[in-house]
Amino acid sequence: MRPLLLLSLALFCAAPGAAQMAPAPAQNSTAPGTQERSITLREALDLAAKQNLDLLAARQRRAFALAGIQVAREIPNPNFTFSASRDAPHQAFLITQPLELGGKRGHRVELAQQEQALTDLDIKTVEQQVRRQVREGYFEVALARAESSRRASLLALVQRLHEIAKQRFAAGDVSQLEVNQAQLEVARADVDLRVARQQERVSNGQLSAVLNEPPETVWRVATPLEEAAVVPGLPELESDAYQANVELAHLQQELRVELSHTTLLRAQRVPDLDLGAGLDLNAPHDYRVGARGQFGLNLPIFSRNQGELAQSSAQQRILEAEAAAVRRGVAGRVQAAYYEWDARRAEVDLYRNILRPAATLVEQQAVESYRAGKTNLLTVLEAQRSAQEIDKNYLESLGSLQAAFAALEEITGTRLD
Repeated sequence: MRPLLLLSLALFCAAPGAAQMAPAPAQNSTAPGTQERSITLREALDLAAKQNLDLLAARQRRAFALAGIQVAREIPNPNFTFSASRDAPHQAFLITQPLELGGKRGHRVELAQQEQALTDLDIKTVEQQVRRQVREGYFEVALARAESSRRASLLALVQRLHEIAKQRFAAGDVSQLEVNQAQLEVARADVDLRVARQQERVSNGQLSAVLNEPPETVWRVATPLEEAAVVPGLPELESDAYQANVELAHLQQELRVELSHTTLLRAQRVPDLDLGAGLDLNAPHDYRVGARGQFGLNLPIFSRNQGELAQSSAQQRILEAEAAAVRRGVAGRVQAAYYEWDARRAEVDLYRNILRPAATLVEQQAVESYRAGKTNLLTVLEAQRSAQEIDKNYLESLGSLQAAFAALEEITGTRLD
């Protein structure tokens, strides 16, 4: 008690007129020049799908992949050769057309299509990452606003306690120390409220960055923090993950790309045929115009893509091993994410149904007892701190529940809401 008395007296003496000091009025969290927008979670997800910069950049890769298919469909151009010589025939021209044998063009197109499918999976991966960022950012804003509201309620409560303390001091029931203690709690609550509102601005800026909106936008989240989507059972989630997990799907598609590459390498072992046709001109005493034809091919004697095929086969074995490892780990990751979500849900229910009502009741009883002169200020402050700590933990558990849901949705690769 003595150290607390000395601290209170020191603070009171260090600031003349501290007993008359009033906290700064509760400020509106909307600064001048900002714009307020109300938005639901669904609207935020749709907005990010349209204008998130990372997602827009990823979608540009699809045009590149489609252009690769066009390149693969191209047919080699013919060659034209003209020659002039002192020997007969004095002039000649030849048109040569390369002919791709062994189905090279078809296998090349197939490889480009598999690469385009891989690009689509890359885009899907970015979409799921952005979806998680939006959900987490959205509920960060909701959590920051709820924390600001909680701090404002706490400030109003300690202001009422300060008024009660002054009334009891005027009546001679308590000492000046209790008035100073109450004033100190008012100042502390006011500072905490200011910090919470600054954190609210930070959360708004982070959500604006994900949505590609002006950073000064103040978001009024219309979907409550307490809202939770219904999650299917664990067996269904595991089945969905095997079908839609982007990491596993990406490895499987990489394997398809490598198989198509191997098929193309084998087709390239078949030599291409060059067919040529032309005319020989101006051969005195023999002919003036004579037909000419030729064909040629590259003999696959020394190089038959042996090294390339060995590399491709090794790459296939690597991808098969990685896919098997990921497939084995998918179920474990889904289970871990599901049990994390279930634990957070149980924690939220515990705070909502048991701890918060009990703490609120104790806090109210302590305030009424202090008003009636049956207890001291320290008892009220202890009950108040306990109730506020439980409220803070409740809000954090709601935020953790939403984050666990976002992680579970990303791991399974499906939309759960």
